[in-house]
Amino acid sequence: MREKNYKYKLGGMVAAAAIIELIFWVAVAVVLLWVKNVVPGLRFEKPKMMWFFAVGPAMLFIFIMMTWSKNRRFDKFAEAGLLGYLVADVSSINSTAKYILWRLAAAFVVIALVNPQLGSKMTEAKVEGIEVMIAVDVSNSMLAEDLRPDRMTLARRAIERFIGRLRGDRVGIVVFAGEAYVQLPITNDYGAAKLFLNSVKPDVVPTQGTAIGAAIEKSLASFDFSSPARKAIIVISDGENHEDDAVGAAESARSREVVVHTIGIGSTQGSPIPDVVNGSKSGFRKDRDDNTVITRLNEDMLKQIATAGGGTYVKASAAEVGLNTLLDELNELEKTDMGTVSYAEYEDRFQIFLVLALLCLLAEVIITERKSRMAKRLNIFE
Repeated sequence: MREKNYKYKLGGMVAAAAIIELIFWVAVAVVLLWVKNVVPGLRFEKPKMMWFFAVGPAMLFIFIMMTWSKNRRFDKFAEAGLLGYLVADVSSINSTAKYILWRLAAAFVVIALVNPQLGSKMTEAKVEGIEVMIAVDVSNSMLAEDLRPDRMTLARRAIERFIGRLRGDRVGIVVFAGEAYVQLPITNDYGAAKLFLNSVKPDVVPTQGTAIGAAIEKSLASFDFSSPARKAIIVISDGENHEDDAVGAAESARSREVVVHTIGIGSTQGSPIPDVVNGSKSGFRKDRDDNTVITRLNEDMLKQIATAGGGTYVKASAAEVGLNTLLDELNELEKTDMGTVSYAEYEDRFQIFLVLALLCLLAEVIITERKSRMAKRLNIFE
């Protein structure tokens, strides 16, 4: 017998595995296009997991290298005359089949991670909640880094987490410095709220200052007072450079049964304000006398505003801005029926693909790399 009959047929195995890989990707493309048109109720819970399909080419490379390494070891193990007595029953077909089963199992596991879901029925649910306007200070002093990474970034992250905890409530965003603007009209679309939140930065308001009173008035104008829903305003600011009658605005809000809460963000010790140019920090801001400008938290003013508005003052820290504390208070307000929401109930289908992956692995265990008796008699391919 010749030595080549007792080693893996690397060329044929690689060709077969490569063809299977090509067929797999074509099948994935065809199936995705087909189900998109034929099964409109289908969705993928975690589409980003599809990136794990890239493990396929990596598995093919590893399979090729392992087979090549086995043949190298056969060459070193014994001379050609002895090799037939030691490894006469090695099977290239079986080895390729085992790889294909591993490859399919990996694909089914990835599909299970993506979790295909089918919409089974439409359901209506009553929604109860309140209306909340968040007024965010975007003056340059919010760039101070006394709370890491800086006051503005910390406030933005806290608001995002706050929005994520809302259930049925409506939320809006007002930004203010020397003037106030409605950044997001009041809505129950939390995805849109988080999207608009990304643009809450000091450069969205050209006039510097801290017009808290104007922010409260803009927030009041954003509410739908024809709705019986309870209403609240949350002001997030360092309270510095106060310019207008914020206490009077808070009292006006309270007279209309709107609660005004305040969150003080910053330190009373003070911190320099970074001078940011084109997104890069270049030293610190200075006054006309070339002295570094120091910004300090004005707690007294924010406490007065909260008291006038019938709300609570919370001092932020790097660990907890205070929105979670206020959310607990907001949840104690009487919830109002905000209407009904229709949504589709989806059922997970990942179990099917986990079962298919398990069956592939069981089949792989059953198949051995030895040549079957029938294959020996027919002397086929391998």
